[in-house]
Amino acid sequence: MAEVYYVGVDVGTASVRAALVTRQGLLKTTAEEPITIWKPQPEHYVQSSTEIWQKCCSVVKKVIREVQSDQVRGVGFDATCSLVVLDESFQPVPVTQDGDPQKNVVMWMDHRAAEQADRITNTGHRVLNRVGGVMSQEMQPPKLLWLKENLKDSCWNKAAHFFDLPDFLSWKATGSTTRSLCTLVCKWTYCPSAGWDSSFWTIVGLEDLLENNFSKIGSETCPPGSPLAGGLTPQAAADLGLNPGTAVGASLIDAHAGGLGVVGADVQGFDLPCEGWPITSRMAMICGTSTCHMAISEQPRIVPGVWGPYLSAMVPDLWLNEGGQSATGRLVDHIVKGHAAYAELQEQVNQRGADVYSYLNSHLAQMAGSPPDVDLLGSSIHVWPDFHGNRSPLADPTLKGMVIGLPLSQTVDDLARLYLATLQALALGTRHILESMKEAGYDIRTLFLCGGLSKNLLFVQIQASATALPVVLPDQSEAVLVGAAVLGACASQDYGTIQEAMEKMAKVGRVIQPNQELKSFYDRKYKVFLQLFSHQREYQALMKHR
Repeated sequence: MAEVYYVGVDVGTASVRAALVTRQGLLKTTAEEPITIWKPQPEHYVQSSTEIWQKCCSVVKKVIREVQSDQVRGVGFDATCSLVVLDESFQPVPVTQDGDPQKNVVMWMDHRAAEQADRITNTGHRVLNRVGGVMSQEMQPPKLLWLKENLKDSCWNKAAHFFDLPDFLSWKATGSTTRSLCTLVCKWTYCPSAGWDSSFWTIVGLEDLLENNFSKIGSETCPPGSPLAGGLTPQAAADLGLNPGTAVGASLIDAHAGGLGVVGADVQGFDLPCEGWPITSRMAMICGTSTCHMAISEQPRIVPGVWGPYLSAMVPDLWLNEGGQSATGRLVDHIVKGHAAYAELQEQVNQRGADVYSYLNSHLAQMAGSPPDVDLLGSSIHVWPDFHGNRSPLADPTLKGMVIGLPLSQTVDDLARLYLATLQALALGTRHILESMKEAGYDIRTLFLCGGLSKNLLFVQIQASATALPVVLPDQSEAVLVGAAVLGACASQDYGTIQEAMEKMAKVGRVIQPNQELKSFYDRKYKVFLQLFSHQREYQALMKHR
């Protein structure tokens, strides 16, 4: 009998990727294509849904080239939580001042709606209890309000469908406008038990979305991985190179797909503190341009400054809390590439034929002389990492980055120390989130990491040592794609539940233990970390006084 496969499609910030995945969760082939990001104004980031779908089709055709189309049993999509705007005929509607209809996606990291987010927070509406008490400008209500207030004629009045990007992809594949609970619950204030809260949309000035049972933002919902009626349409099947009717699972936000791809793995025999404990003792960290910290519980837990509790947003019938850092991989790039010694570093990297970060990691090891001493090179330089605001647990988008301990010199050694201090700050940010979750009743015993940054072993080791928790890396390096494939496997009904598919398809690859010798060092550095934040608040208060 021929092997069966699932296709996972992941639309990240800057690229579209696809993988052909076996029933056991092994990646057979992968493909990737870049996608365009426009920045028409400061804090505005936009994309094209037309281009994104074209790239989805291109990568899927590449990964299925070596197999028969009837061997592909299911397809799953994940994507960033960006906002797609379409008209009554499902054609793109512009989200920019220049009126270019191809630019119809407000990206997740677009921060144009800061003022609208503040106004929504100030309403104190009860739905805010499910988002840590603060409406983030990365969620959809403030973006919708910005479009209504700033592009009423060219966008708002023409718009008939507002999709989260993952739901746009599943609509494009199946013609179904059924939304995934993942997107609606996490980014749109939807509550599975109660539905949409009309009073919320009315109080924030978006009462026109109530029309036709909320048809513009979603009347029908289902849990992630649910089979969408009819499967692939003939048109989508032709675009993707697959058979019409192939099962398509309700989609996920990209970070949540990463969660599915790692957090359910069978850990027997790895001597981990979460072994024998429920999945609620694990935290998934999806580390890329930004980082999402996701934990699940059987009962709803309200964690100040952390999104959720969200029911069935990642694993059906379990509650999700989602912390995060707005800039992680993006911050590391910003710090390294913005340094005066970057050109000199690039020359050295080119001579060695290495990549920048593996070179910096080995350079730090040479500077330190022995592995435990690498961390100690960060003793006198400290970073507060919120260059793009704080998502969790402070939920304060006004916070800025801080660096303490810069010398007058600008050597490659100085760059390497600043890079190290940035990695340490990101890990201490994880510790900050973990402490907030612990206070709310979580007992997290092990971290499960995936995403681009998790391939940087110095970053991973520092996460382990700074939090004093072991880190599990997945057997398959592209865990987000495995998570997307899990959706296709569930939709095909080859697996009965998301939990069953996760356990069979996600696998432990490597375990990184914390360095116990560094406990005192990181305890002290964490105290400095918290003082940096409190000092920044003091400076803000001082400058407000006239």
